[in-house]
Amino acid sequence: MSEAVETTLRGPEAYSLARRAVEAMEAASVWPTPLNFELWLQYLGDPEGALGREIDRMLAAGEPFTEEVAEVLAAEYLPRGRLTEEIRDAGRVLDRELSSVTEAISRAHKAQSDYGRTLEGAAGSLDSAQGAPQLQAIVSSLSTATEKIRKDNETLEKKLELSTREIARLSEHLEQVRRDSMTDALTNLANRKAFDEQLDSACAAALAEGSRLSLAVLDIDHFKRFNDTWGHQTGDQVLRYVASVLGKAARSPRVAARYGGEEFALIFPQEALAEVEAALEAIRKEIGSRSLRRRSTNDDLGAVTVSIGFAHRRGGESAASLLGRADAALYASKRSGRNRVTCADWLDEVA
Repeated sequence: MSEAVETTLRGPEAYSLARRAVEAMEAASVWPTPLNFELWLQYLGDPEGALGREIDRMLAAGEPFTEEVAEVLAAEYLPRGRLTEEIRDAGRVLDRELSSVTEAISRAHKAQSDYGRTLEGAAGSLDSAQGAPQLQAIVSSLSTATEKIRKDNETLEKKLELSTREIARLSEHLEQVRRDSMTDALTNLANRKAFDEQLDSACAAALAEGSRLSLAVLDIDHFKRFNDTWGHQTGDQVLRYVASVLGKAARSPRVAARYGGEEFALIFPQEALAEVEAALEAIRKEIGSRSLRRRSTNDDLGAVTVSIGFAHRRGGESAASLLGRADAALYASKRSGRNRVTCADWLDEVA
């Protein structure tokens, strides 16, 4: 949640914002679950923000606001606070471990110094020792000091081993947090945030290396009809099905992402235009090759089709421009009857 909304919730306007959130959810037929409430507080508290714009788009398009959708929105637009807290927790544990190791090293250093002084004292005593009893006492003190330093070193080694394991666990946990923050909860593809970063990175690499780069955007045809006819859970089943096909086709260095709602995107680094077109045609045909069945009732849902648009990056072209041309090609596919692939370059030739 943004700082502005957090501040509002600690001031006199908090109750008004909370009431507005409940009223707005009721008007939109959205259940007031804790997660939905948090999303709508953010939406109403910052309507011009990224989440606000996305919810406005969904409401205008009449898209359903299911629990899965709420989880997707939270993963994409509310992860920063949660991610920050995860990082803070890990940081606190790491600080504790480092402090503990520092103390153990300090104790070991002191023990080594004490042992050094014991050895110096023993050397002096040996020079002036008279008779076996005194020599025996010196040897005994050295033996005691040596055993103590051995135990201290053993304790330090165990502490370092435990701390190393704990730091490795923290590192793995933070890596999982990072992956979760970049993954769409419903489809397990890259989410919008990850897509934006990957596209910027791919454009930068293409510019630096003078390499090829293509971008495709896909939209499920008549998706609203699935939701209205069969319900949101069936709509989610369709989304997961399309995502599974894209995931299989997007072997590295390709990147598949859920762009938003029923839209997906595919990044094709270092591939020729003909290769990209062939891959997209294969995806389109595979998605439409199956007649899906509703899991809960086994009803026949028919075939799912997708419309696809793609663009090949021009020299020096920005990520935003490339995305805009791919999007225009997608809508050309929609206007031409759906269930087809259109290249932005073909539109340029027609124009």
